[in-house]
Parts: sequence; C-alpha cells; structure tokens
Amino acid sequence: MTPVTLLTGFLGAGKTALLARLLRWPALRDSAVLINEFGEVGLDHLLVEPLEGEVALLRGGCVCCSIRGDLKAALVDLHDRRRRGLVPDFRRVVIETTGLADPGPAVATLVADPILRHAFAVGSIVTVVDAVNGARTLDAHEEAIRQAACADRLVLSKTDLAEPAVVASLRARLAALNPVAPVTDLTLDDEPEAALLTDDPTGEGSARRWLCAEVTAPPHGPVGAVLIESGPVDWTRFGLWLGMLLHRHGERILRLKGLVAVEGADTPVVIQGVQHLVHPPRHLPAWPDGTARTRLVLIGHDLDGDLLRRSYGAFTGARAFTGAPVPGPDAAQSRAAADR
Repeated sequence: MTPVTLLTGFLGAGKTALLARLLRWPALRDSAVLINEFGEVGLDHLLVEPLEGEVALLRGGCVCCSIRGDLKAALVDLHDRRRRGLVPDFRRVVIETTGLADPGPAVATLVADPILRHAFAVGSIVTVVDAVNGARTLDAHEEAIRQAACADRLVLSKTDLAEPAVVASLRARLAALNPVAPVTDLTLDDEPEAALLTDDPTGEGSARRWLCAEVTAPPHGPVGAVLIESGPVDWTRFGLWLGMLLHRHGERILRLKGLVAVEGADTPVVIQGVQHLVHPPRHLPAWPDGTARTRLVLIGHDLDGDLLRRSYGAFTGARAFTGAPVPGPDAAQSRAAADR
C-alpha cells in the first residue's frame, strides 16, 4: 500500500513553503502531492507541465493534484490515473491540509473507507507551528491544538524571527502537549530533511522515541498526555479495554501511540490511533530497547491519568512493569533445557 503523509498546521504556519523546499530533494522525486487549489499557492514556480485537468508534473518529477472537493474522490482519481499509466508512478502521497483542518477526518477517510484502505496506508502526520505566533494560536484555536496533539513530528518554523525565550517556551509547551513527537527547528536558511515526509510512524526508530519520551502529569490546561505502563497483557483483554475506552471517550482522546507486550509473543505490537480510530496493529521484529513492556501514551482533553491507569489494570489484569530485559536466545535455550 502507498503511505500517505499529512502535512498540517495553522494558517500562515509555513506549510506550503516547507513543502516546496522538500520537493526539491531527489529522495522525494517519486511523490504525489494533493493540495487545495495549487494554482493559488506558492508551488507555482515548481509547476512545469500540466498533464490533464487539475493535475500537473513538478520539475523534480512529483505529481501534483488539486483537491477541489472530496478527499476520497481525489485519492481514488489519483490511484486510477496511476493504474492507467496517465501519471508517473509514485511511492508516497503527501496531502497538505487547509490551515483550519482537523487531521482526524482525513485519517478516518484513509482507515475506514473500504476502497482506499486497500490502496493507501496512513503515514506520518507532520504539523508545522509558527514560532512567532504559535503560542497565541494555541491559546485561541482548538484546531491548532488538535493539529499539534495528533502529530508524529512537529516542525517549528520562523525560529529566526522569534525571541529565543519565546521559542524555548513554545518548545516546552509542545513537549507537554505531545511528548512523543520530536520537534525540528526550521529557518529559511536550513535544509529541511527528507525524513519529514518519509518517516514510518510505526517503525523501530519511531518506537524507540516513544519509549524514551518523558511524559509528565498533564499540565494545567485542557489538553495533556497520560502514560500507562505495565508488563505483558492478554491481547483480548487489552482490546476490550481499548475498545470501551474509545467508545466512551473517543472524542476527548486526540492521539494514542504505544508498544504493547502481548502475553506469549516475543516481539512488540505497535498500536496508534487518532481520536476514535485505531490503525491496524503492526508487529516489530524486536524490542527497540531490549525490554518487554507495554507503554501507551494517550493525548487528549481533561484526561484523568489515575482513573485511566486503574481501569487499564482492572480490565487487563496486567502486572506492573518490572524492568526485566527480554531474554536472548541463549537464555531461552537454557530455560528450555532446564524445563526438560
């Protein structure tokens, strides 16, 4: 399936400018871009060859399409054009959302639609935050909070135009709001890394960041993060708890990410979701830090961490995490020999 990266951020954050710079990278040459009304934004200088209707070919080889209506219709049309050879083949799709967009509905379109989910998979959510106006925007607009809370990666733009103390304060606020998303500072003099659009949010590197993320008690405010940790869990019990949690509080939980240690399994299961939608679970080949533990980070509105942890323990019966490392093959063989 073709991964789809969502590039989001509030009005004026610098999404289109960042996208234009990223598309110059040779590593991103095999990308398709969906953008609202591309003829009216700052990608014009990259458009060199109109192919058909609202489709153009960029100088670097990327396909650029305009979203004039339904996102599903745009993706289906793009997939059909590729199948018929009307556009160059592409390895990934990048969707630049509008400045007021909540990423949740776009994720829902990809995960829940019976046609799209067989051709496309949710990739990273990359959110651009304006360092100059970011704090005021977060104070005034719920959409900006949702964009930051849902992100797999955060990009701070215009850091060269803001006072260092303002940038530091905004970084701290974003870290409290979304502790599992790494923050990249970016000025007009920087070369943005291609990994912003090629990262696998369920890969080993991302999982290692989740394990290292420092999650403190939710700050005073409407949105914060809650950490739940335990030893291995029964998968059925865990699924029951998660399903009931999202059914009851799905609108309040903006983002869910974590690794699950499943009883009887040697490797971790990556689980993540946006609002009430959970992506298909994915198995990693090994534990990133060599330690089997369940570690979930929930980001949302007015979450009671103690209550969530109590309900998790009651439903799953999971024991507290002991910090024991995953036994290597030699230890496993020795244990099997002793059992015999």
